[in-house]
Amino acid sequence: MHSALVRVQNVFGFFTTVAFVTAIVVALSVTVIPQTPSASIGLRNVQVVKGRPHYHSPKKEEYAHIRFDLDADLTSLFNWNTKQLFVWITATYPSRKASEPPSQAIIWDAIINSESQKNPSTPFTVYSDYMNPPKSSIKARRTSKPKKQEVELAPGLLQLKNSKPKYQITDISGQLSSTSNVTLELGWNVQPWVGALTWTMEQGKGRGRWKGVKGGRSKAFDMPALKVKGTNQEAVKGSGKPEKVAEASPIVK
Repeated sequence: MHSALVRVQNVFGFFTTVAFVTAIVVALSVTVIPQTPSASIGLRNVQVVKGRPHYHSPKKEEYAHIRFDLDADLTSLFNWNTKQLFVWITATYPSRKASEPPSQAIIWDAIINSESQKNPSTPFTVYSDYMNPPKSSIKARRTSKPKKQEVELAPGLLQLKNSKPKYQITDISGQLSSTSNVTLELGWNVQPWVGALTWTMEQGKGRGRWKGVKGGRSKAFDMPALKVKGTNQEAVKGSGKPEKVAEASPIVK
């Protein structure tokens, strides 16, 4: 009963119980922290091209290239239990068949790390910084010119102007021109250190002190129609010829 093995098992069981209870308390404590995310998305430009969207595409099809503006404040989603935030923008448009749900395609995404994730503090890093302090001589400090300090946005602040998309939009039908009622929407996924993942809540919805996103959706716009004449409608990179595409501006529905 009082052997070394039994004592080790008791200590290990007590440790795991304390760790499990601590994790539950940390995961539930963030529910009392208010969350009030807000975002504004605007269409800057949209182009529809017929060609091969990827080098491995077996056939030519229509694909869209969307530029956008994004101004978002997601700082309230970060707390002591937030590891990182996965953010994306989707383009939503009606399907070809009325009986099918709307089609969605991601055009941009990003991973935003918390401060503790960007600058982790562990016993190893503390020991390494202590043993290897930064070296700077008096002469170097006298001769060095003061550098301009760059303003670094807080985690969760996004300010993108005329941003290029990471991904082009294609449809299973191979046609995107003249598609109407297209909108851009912001979404995210909060990844905590411990606890469950949380996803986007739309405007008007909420859960306790957590509010849905204010804004986060662009005005509806229409995809332009192709105006290219001839059989070869694919833009060739580096050919020196202007890219033949159709362009459109946002329209208010």
